[in-house]
Formats: sequence, structure tokens, C-alpha cells
Amino acid sequence: MGTLANLWQNHRTLVVFVMILIIVIPFLIFYLRKARNEHPKGLIAAALSNMGERFGYYIMNAVLVLFICSKFGISDETSGLIFGVFYFLIYVLALPGGIIADRTQNYKRTIITGIVVMAIGYGLLSIPVFSTGGGMKSWPFVLAMIALLLIACGNGLFKGNLQAIVGQLYDDFEAEAAKKGPEALAAAKEKRDSGFQIFYVFINIGGVIAPFVAPLIRDWWLRTKELVYNADLPRLCHKFIMDTMEGNDMTNLTALSQNYPGAAENLSGFCENYLQVYNTGVHYSFLVSVLAMLISLAIFIAVRHKLPNPVKKEKASVQEYTEAERQADAKEIKQRMAALYAVLGIAVFFWLSFHQNAQSLSIFARDFVDTSALPPEILQFINPFFVIVLTPIVMWIFAALARKGKEVSTPKKIALGMFIAACAYIFLIIIAVANNYPSGNAFKALPEADKMAMKTTPYVMIVTYFFLTVAELFISPLGLSFVSKIAPRHMVGMCQGLWLSATAIGNLLIFLGVRMLNAFPHQWMTWGVFAVICLVSMGIMLGMLKWLERVAK
Repeated sequence: MGTLANLWQNHRTLVVFVMILIIVIPFLIFYLRKARNEHPKGLIAAALSNMGERFGYYIMNAVLVLFICSKFGISDETSGLIFGVFYFLIYVLALPGGIIADRTQNYKRTIITGIVVMAIGYGLLSIPVFSTGGGMKSWPFVLAMIALLLIACGNGLFKGNLQAIVGQLYDDFEAEAAKKGPEALAAAKEKRDSGFQIFYVFINIGGVIAPFVAPLIRDWWLRTKELVYNADLPRLCHKFIMDTMEGNDMTNLTALSQNYPGAAENLSGFCENYLQVYNTGVHYSFLVSVLAMLISLAIFIAVRHKLPNPVKKEKASVQEYTEAERQADAKEIKQRMAALYAVLGIAVFFWLSFHQNAQSLSIFARDFVDTSALPPEILQFINPFFVIVLTPIVMWIFAALARKGKEVSTPKKIALGMFIAACAYIFLIIIAVANNYPSGNAFKALPEADKMAMKTTPYVMIVTYFFLTVAELFISPLGLSFVSKIAPRHMVGMCQGLWLSATAIGNLLIFLGVRMLNAFPHQWMTWGVFAVICLVSMGIMLGMLKWLERVAK
């Protein structure tokens, strides 16, 4: 027992990581069997390729906001804005990425190019370069922004086009089933939603492992230099170096640095050394992202012959249209696109609320949650973990309802998802009111002992992510499925790009969460804004429900 206690005390992050792997592996086997036995053959190949790319991406995603703060000494709000613009580009560039694939008639080459560009971006981000003074005017900051731009461009070429190929898999799957009769076709159509859910799960298998990578490497590098991790030290070190200490900052910095020999005599040298070691460890973690991109590239090249080429098929289909047929289809295409834009409008507000997991919820975890046992970045694993564990339950519920003749339409699932997302923020409102939490800035100015007394447990994050994950399962993979259903057959790549562009607009606005968290006098006000956004979106979706269901048939 003593050995186990020591292992937990000294290597908590590693122990949790191993435990998560043990839990996740049986689910991975379950999804592989289900995909192999019930879905198109190319689904596993596409999902594995996407899993590798997402693993590399989520390594960076888990730490990016906090890393920008710790590396360059900028505020939470500025870091959040940079992250929001980056997240916007990640998704909005999927639109030109889809158009490029449609027009060049080569989805697969576009996807390969995207992976290579992302690998270059992660490679630049992994270089541990520093300059005197740091900040946003330094050349390492410019290099980091160039790296993020390359990652966003590569993602734009990759993400939507791979999803378009998955949609084509199910088009072909349904076409083959149609040859066997109406019953076989109906059964095949029911597989599309669950197929996109399985595809989405593989994204999250990478996501559940990735958040552990950067903290493990960073903490290992700190230990090699006889330092230990502390979430508040980077901020305090930057403020001391820039001579912007205020309130209890100096008292807190002295208390946190007192265990290091020589720190009291040379506090400036200690701060500079801690920041360099701390951030070098994070830089090294991005090398794993490069490796993940190369693995994803190898998988895709190996399996691309198993994947359909939707461009060649669509080109043949378009050539079969006569001018009269084009005119006859024009009304239906307008209805389909109108329905798509309506759902995209709801998606904007969902992603604005959901992607607070990498913004205000990350800042909340860093400041208001007791992370002495686990770094705040690690808590990012909760969402993808729930995706993996809860997806079979959600799929079973939907399948059971369908068998009873009570099938829930995709638009109705999206409306329910918005309500469940609202529940997450209603829960946080209750926590904030119960603990009388002030604004983020007011909280950080408190003495260290007072802050520790007010901090909540990680279970708050677990419950919050539970609600947000269930909402995600009702909206994100089913939104992809909805787009693949209603997209005009000669615009499939562009329509997937439009879905991701809606996500981009929501992501561009997520920086508002950090600003509200630090500025509003009471924290519950921030969560109240997101709760209202979700409830209003649900009401609008329900108002359009019958029309959307009719168009999607």
C-alpha cells in the first residue's frame, strides 16, 4: 500500500493517464467491431487517420491559452483573443479547403497537403526560442503566430474534406442498399447518424490522451531542473520581471518561491529561469504533435485506396444533368441551402458556448479549482473521455426509440442538445452563487491562503463537462450527418466547409467568455449569459423544427 501511495503522491498525472487508457481501450475495441460489422468498410480507415491528426492537435489545444500567457506574459483576455482568432481560422479555412478540393477534383491530395502543412506548423511551435523582454513585440511571438497560421491552413485543407469523404461513404452505402429493396435502404439510412458518431468518437480517442502529453513532458522537464509545477508562478514571474506587481502579488510570489534555494537573494533570476524551463517543457511537447501528424499521414496514404473519390463520382453525376433538370432542381437546392443556413446559425451559438472549455473554463479551472493534484490542462481530458463512454448509451437510446417507431429527428436532437448545454451553465451558476465567487481579476488579487480556501474541487469540472459532452453528442456529429443529408450533391465539400465556418464564427467570439469572467463583478453573470444563449437557441430551433424535418427527408 505504501508503494501505491507513493506512486500516487509523486506521479498523479501518470497514474490517471494509465487508468484512463485502461478504461478507454475496451470502448475502442467496441467501436472497431461495430464499425467493421455494421458500417461501410472505409469508415475505420478514415477514422484512424483523423484520430492521429486530432491527437496532435489536442496536445496543443489543451495548453495553448495558458501557454501563450506563460510564454509571453500577456493577459488572459489577450491570450483568449489570440486563441479565438486561431480557432476561427481553424474552421473558416475549411471553406476554401473544401472549394479547392471540389475544383481540383482531388480530395485526397488536398488532405495529404493539409497534414504536411500542419506538421510544419507544429515543428515551428516546438522550437524553444526566447528573447529578452518577450511579449507580443518579440520575434518568438511572431514565429509562434506563423506556426499557428500554418496549423490553421493545414487544418482547413484536411478537416472538411475528410468529413466529405465519410459522407460519400454513406452515399455509396445507401446506393448499394437501394439495389436490395426499400427495407435495406431504410436500414442503411439509419446507419448514417451512428456512423458519424463513431467517426466522432475516434476524434475524441486522440483527444482523451492528448491533454496528458504536454503536462507530463513539462513537469518532467521542470523536475530535471529541480523545479516543480505551479499554475500561478508564470503569471507572477512575468509581473515581477515587468514591474507590474499589485495587491498581494509580491507576497504570493515570495511564498511560492521560498522552497527554492537562492530564490530570495535573486528573485529576478529565479523568475527568468522558471519561465524558460517551464515553457521549454511545453515546446518539447509539440514534437509529439509532429510525430502524430506523420503517423496520420502514413495511415491515410496506406488506406486511401479504400476510400471513395467523391469528386470523380460527382463529376459524372453533374454531367448527367440536363438544363431542364437543373431548373427543376433549383427550388429544392434553395430549400436545402436555406435549411442548412438555419442550422448553421444555431451551431454558431452552440460552439460559442461549448468551446469555452478551452477559454473561460480553462481559466476557471486554473484559478478557481484546486489543481494541486492534477494540472488544470489535464482536466481537458474529461470531455473526450465522456464522448467515448457516453456515445454507446446515446446511440442505444436513439436506436431503441427508432425501433419503437419514435425516432428522434436530427433537428430535434440538436434542439435538445442546446437545452442540455444550458444545464451545464445553470450548474455553474449554482456553484458560483453558493461560493460567492467574484470576478477573475478580483479573485487573483486575494492572498494565496484566501484563494485556496475558496477553491472548489475538480468534480465541478466533471459535472460541467458531463452536460456539455452530452450536448455535444446531440449536436456535433449529428450536425455533420445533417449536412451530409441535405447538401446538394455537387456542393458536398463546400457545404461541409460551411458547417465548419459556422463553428469558426462561434470560435471567433469565444474570447468574450474570458473577458466576462474577469470583468463582471460576480462570476455567475458570465455563466448566466451562456445559459440564456443556449435556451434562446433551443427555442428558435424548436420553432423551425417541422420545416427542417420536412426538408431533411
